[in-house]
Amino acid sequence: MMLDTPKMTRPVIRQLDEAAINRIAAGEVVERPASAVKELVENALDAGARRIAVDYADGGKTLIRVTDDGCGMTADDLPLAVSRHATSKIDGSDLLNIRSFGFRGEALPSLGAVGRLTITSRVEGLEGVAITVEGGRVGPVRPAALTRGTVVELRDLFYATPARLKFLRSDRAEMGAIADVVKRLALAEPHVGFTLRDVSGGGEGRVVFRADPENGDFFDALHGRLARVIGADFAENALRIDLEREGLQLVGYAALPTYSRGSSVAQFLFVNGRPVLDKQLIGALRAAYMDVLSRDRHPAAVLNLICDPERVDVNVHPAKSEVRFREPAMVRGLIVSGLRLALAGAGHRASNTVASETLEAFRPEPAPLVPTSAPPRVYQMDRPSQATFARAFAAQAPTEPAPPRDFGFAEAPSARVEVAEVPPADLTARPLGAARAQVHENYIIAQTAQGIVIVDQHAAHERLVYERLKAQAAAREVPSQALLIPEIVDLSAADAARLLEVAGDLAELGLVVEAFGGGAIAVREVPAVLGKVDAAALIRDIVDDLADLGSSDRLKARIDAVLSRMACHGSVRSGRQMRAEEMNALLREMEATPLSGQCNHGRPTYVELRLADIERLFGRR
Repeated sequence: MMLDTPKMTRPVIRQLDEAAINRIAAGEVVERPASAVKELVENALDAGARRIAVDYADGGKTLIRVTDDGCGMTADDLPLAVSRHATSKIDGSDLLNIRSFGFRGEALPSLGAVGRLTITSRVEGLEGVAITVEGGRVGPVRPAALTRGTVVELRDLFYATPARLKFLRSDRAEMGAIADVVKRLALAEPHVGFTLRDVSGGGEGRVVFRADPENGDFFDALHGRLARVIGADFAENALRIDLEREGLQLVGYAALPTYSRGSSVAQFLFVNGRPVLDKQLIGALRAAYMDVLSRDRHPAAVLNLICDPERVDVNVHPAKSEVRFREPAMVRGLIVSGLRLALAGAGHRASNTVASETLEAFRPEPAPLVPTSAPPRVYQMDRPSQATFARAFAAQAPTEPAPPRDFGFAEAPSARVEVAEVPPADLTARPLGAARAQVHENYIIAQTAQGIVIVDQHAAHERLVYERLKAQAAAREVPSQALLIPEIVDLSAADAARLLEVAGDLAELGLVVEAFGGGAIAVREVPAVLGKVDAAALIRDIVDDLADLGSSDRLKARIDAVLSRMACHGSVRSGRQMRAEEMNALLREMEATPLSGQCNHGRPTYVELRLADIERLFGRR
């Protein structure tokens, strides 16, 4: 049975009116209150503002007000400012040579189409003027009182398109998005002051974020702004980046690998000062840290890529959050190689937040609150007299050899102390100090001039072996050792095929494998640096890494994954007892090896505790 279909009427092409056009444009430019804040603050920066204040109410849904001290606008400028495609940023002759934040001339008319927009402005030496736009209807220019600059006030966002309000999130979520936009722009312009205030409920409101203008050159100003926006910990654990190659310049700060995050919230990327969320740049940043971070950790960085505006197209996204480079491979190469060079230059340095977290774990739990009627006890630690010291020493001195302690069925303490006949006093002046003990057959305790260092022997040696393998692979000089009896490893047909695809590359790394029929693989040679190794376990781990990386990744990434897995199998295992000479040799090699502050997975290889912090734990300070 055929269903009757209604007769289709021929569609008629119509010219949309100006109000409908502006509302459609607003749907692209103004996605949420944070989008409006971004457009207005960027306009203030283009106007040369040195201080910008942003006020909002109810997550920006009922009020957004941006005040700046920029150059201002005249009475003739205001009607043009709220007209579509009218702008002072470009003349239309060259859309590739864009040196300002805005250039389309769509933001203000789009905001006026969906909300109640009022612009008040004054040029120095002239009278202040104002104009109002409500739902696309433009009012007349009128006199207004203003000291200088411009005030843009947007009320009742999306009142003209109420359906859009249903897609907004909670006030708290919208407030967070606004704060993120302001902070990103504050990082882009460290010499400009920013104030963000929540005025919900009226009155002066509450200051959510404040960053005064920073002084000094770009790097000094940015370093000060980092502490204000991201936190002092990031500023203290970030490396200065200043690289240039073939007209491309990369400047900013990148954090140490041990200062990683569980998400990408601490990644701030800019192109010619413009905040962007570009997948290509994020991928390059990720690739630069691939050697020192596990896949579930994210690097922290604030980087600005500076280039000729004609080498980048910023007109590829309505919100200008994505860009397209004329030479994408060159941009990626600068970011990846430049950051890796900076990280290698940091040597064995690790984030000082590791020590802070360690000390926090040592602190006792807070005591329960005492009743207010009972005064708190005060403990006074007086310094004992010399006579008291003498009596204490005499009481503690053993008068005869102590009998050996019988541990019975209990496990003996897992700690070894080796005292050298001549204490290596000079070694305590080295960055990682002199080895004093090994505890639990896994952790080396070393003494430095300023405190102690605790080293994870397996994680540290894993990084050292990895760097050694990489150097040998780069020089194509990885020595191998032949197995007396080849080891046969049974794999699935797919895994065996995946491994044999890179058999030639593995052979250059000292790992020689060949097909043995079906899904079996014969391992004939292994890298000599690994010593005695479980070849079957090594092959299976390498197959897993190759499967995770996929066939689309570059060969370098796949080779590094194989080397990392080899290093893990060839490093000093947990539970191995080490002599004092071996421990000190490990410390010296760590000091001389780049990136030795973290293992191949981004975990710290050592923790340094300052003597002052240790004394504070015991109430001595």
